[in-house]
Amino acid sequence: MLKQQLNFKLSQKLSPQQIQLMKLIQLPTQAFEQRISQEIEENPALEGGKDEKDEYDDDFSNEEYDSEIDDGNELIETDINIDEYLSDDETPNYKLSANNYSPDDEDKQIPYASGTSFNQYLLQQLNTYRFNDEEIEIARFLVGSVDEGGYIRRDLIDIVDDLAFTQNIFTTEDDVIKIIKIVQDLDPAGVGAKNLQECLLIQLKRKNTSEAVFIAILLIEESFEQFSKKHYKKLLVKYSITEEQLRSAIHEIEILNPRPGGSYAGNTKMVEHVVPDFAIKIRDGELQLTLNGRNAPDLHVSRDYSEMLKGFKVTKQKTKSQKDAVLFIKQKLDAAKWFIDAIKQRQQTLFITMNAIMHHQKEYFLTGDEQKLKPMILKNIADEINMDISTVSRVANSKYVDTPYGTKLIKEYFSESMKNDQGVDVSTREIKNILENIILEEDKKKPLTDDKLAIALKCKGYPIARRTIAKYREQLDVPVARLRKKI
Repeated sequence: MLKQQLNFKLSQKLSPQQIQLMKLIQLPTQAFEQRISQEIEENPALEGGKDEKDEYDDDFSNEEYDSEIDDGNELIETDINIDEYLSDDETPNYKLSANNYSPDDEDKQIPYASGTSFNQYLLQQLNTYRFNDEEIEIARFLVGSVDEGGYIRRDLIDIVDDLAFTQNIFTTEDDVIKIIKIVQDLDPAGVGAKNLQECLLIQLKRKNTSEAVFIAILLIEESFEQFSKKHYKKLLVKYSITEEQLRSAIHEIEILNPRPGGSYAGNTKMVEHVVPDFAIKIRDGELQLTLNGRNAPDLHVSRDYSEMLKGFKVTKQKTKSQKDAVLFIKQKLDAAKWFIDAIKQRQQTLFITMNAIMHHQKEYFLTGDEQKLKPMILKNIADEINMDISTVSRVANSKYVDTPYGTKLIKEYFSESMKNDQGVDVSTREIKNILENIILEEDKKKPLTDDKLAIALKCKGYPIARRTIAKYREQLDVPVARLRKKI
């Protein structure tokens, strides 16, 4: 049985203008400029550069022109579908990407430099060898299988199968091994290895024979696991060598290149330039914050489009095509005004947020001493400026600030707090810096374990559990004590 009833439901939805603002806030400077260029290209009612007037006189409104285009019983729909101008699809882009540009990101469309690639460099060297038709195809296939680090990590059986299916070459594993040995003779030394152990061996065997090199080859070839885990005492007993001999062999290994592909001078790596969104300077002992001028472009609504609306208003005989044209003009004018307003709100939000961060970390920005960084989380700043935490997060995660001590990502100034032995809240970043200094100054022959590191920090006034020490050590990318040991 069908039943109809009326229900009240409380819901909260983001307006298109709010979505547009959030999308603009999270964009770094370069991406923001691209977004402006895209909007100017798509919306002819939006123009760049300074307008003849300081402010745009809003001399049109939907209500005024709704009455003008209402012709008898024919009413043209004037509701504007602003989603067409504010979002590419139903799901806003800010939900799909963080827009946090890091040094690991690469722009695949704009190469930084041109030249011979690593694989082309290897192929050129193959021309100095004599191959029959089948062998040269196998050699080229193997060079094509070399990754950026210089390794061929694929199993032999997979290579043989691929040669048969893709190149119509039927060969054996022994024949492939024969060609791999030739590839491993190419420069740089170590290329074509299947793993790190083989890569180091190839490089060592190319060195001039000496006692240190001979011992190094034994260590890598026969005791690679013990060597990688730094069981030096076992190695001394196993090979009946002195500490000085072992130290010389380790030195020969340490100067080898674990990534031969990365050493090729012709490698073209994409480079992304960081453009700071803010600049902090010290003037007469006070901090001065400025917003990058590239974040405050000169935009205005097209005068030509507003004049078109005025012309329509004074026209007595209005045709159907004129009415359709004025609706299009209104849509574009509204979209342009909304975009300009969103940019102004973006500028205000960025400045207010960064100003609060700067004053919260005033002691640090005045001195540059990282130990003076105060504990600060997103909620602290959000409460201070009366904004949502997500808004502060969008500013902090993707914006850079130019300071007297370098250009840094804003989110680096955020950290949790812990209490020292005096009950005072200190930044976890300060504790990490102290921990890092303790590890740098330790005796590398007897590196400190996590338990001893905890004791050392406690002596400095920071009572921290061993498991917390382990977590901070991993965040600092510092290995365990055994792997820090040097002979």
